[in-house]
Amino acid sequence: MRYDVAVVGAGPAGSAAALAARRAGASVLLLDRAEFPRDKPCGDGIAAEALDVLASLGVTGATEGCPPVADLRLVSPGGIEVARPLPRPAHTVRRRVFDARLVAAAVGAGAELRRHTVRAIRYGPSGVILDDRIEAGVVIGADGASSVVRRALGHPPNPGGHLAVAIRGYAPARGEEQLIRTTSARWPAYAWSFPLGDGTANVGYGEVLRGTPLTRAYLLDRLTALLPGTEPTGVRGHHLPLSTHRPPPARGPVLLAGDALSLINPFTGEGIFYAVLSGALAGTAAAGGAERAAARYTRALRVRLGRHLRHSGLAALLTRQPRVVDAAVRAARRDGAVFHRMVDLGLADGVFDLRTIGRIAAELARIVALPS
Repeated sequence: MRYDVAVVGAGPAGSAAALAARRAGASVLLLDRAEFPRDKPCGDGIAAEALDVLASLGVTGATEGCPPVADLRLVSPGGIEVARPLPRPAHTVRRRVFDARLVAAAVGAGAELRRHTVRAIRYGPSGVILDDRIEAGVVIGADGASSVVRRALGHPPNPGGHLAVAIRGYAPARGEEQLIRTTSARWPAYAWSFPLGDGTANVGYGEVLRGTPLTRAYLLDRLTALLPGTEPTGVRGHHLPLSTHRPPPARGPVLLAGDALSLINPFTGEGIFYAVLSGALAGTAAAGGAERAAARYTRALRVRLGRHLRHSGLAALLTRQPRVVDAAVRAARRDGAVFHRMVDLGLADGVFDLRTIGRIAAELARIVALPS
């Protein structure tokens, strides 16, 4: 069985890759070990910029039936709060629904979907061979945090400090705004509550791993400490490989996208925007043929996300001190433009400008000057 492009993993990154490759005229095989619809532990938040990418691929209706969420409340480690309208409304869509819609769109565009667990990858004389059964000119690894494709390229999992763990469940909604409550205990760490519009909310807690495994009981205790009274159902855990430690995006005719490329925002844990964007770029690069596919994809990622990832990486380094986050939230409370910059950096591909940096620095100076 020979295809122009084989995509391993049919989540948002894989489906976007399949859609982009099909739009460029390539034959596409989309592989996943699960049968859709299926659940996926996640915060379920869908930023407007992710929908822009999907619209460019011809996908509409991915959030149908899920009302927009207009407001966001941020609580800093020191308890400082800001609540403002989002620059653009977001949505909360269960991944069981969202992912199935994207898979259906890819199949509707002509991709062949097959349930299959990829276990072995090798190079053949005319392409990449999966499990000695499937051959493709280019393979895109979009198979998540424990990517088989990534391991086949020789890239280990993210080390401590660059890998987070989170639990997610569902509980009665606390209101109509998205809530992110950070904490200085075990920083960087935060709890969230994202309403779905049906009286329930996706709730969860996550923190950066530092080499010591964390138990489910511990994570649940932290969730209820930050969101008192929460009794979630359907609790599941997942790892988040942060963008602060990314492997090379491609090697020869094998490309990585989404979580497999460690494209998880280090502040918010957001990965859907990165997933659909990197998937779309990978699919377009792959459709151009195996020769120079890696170079095309690497350049496209650098042009589209390079500056943003540099800014988010630097900001992650600077905010290792909780009081820097306190200062940023204070600045966002005083200035709506700072709030918008912070949201764009955390949910999409935004960058910090000198004005925003100056406002945060001024607030940090005020905090430092406060009496102990």
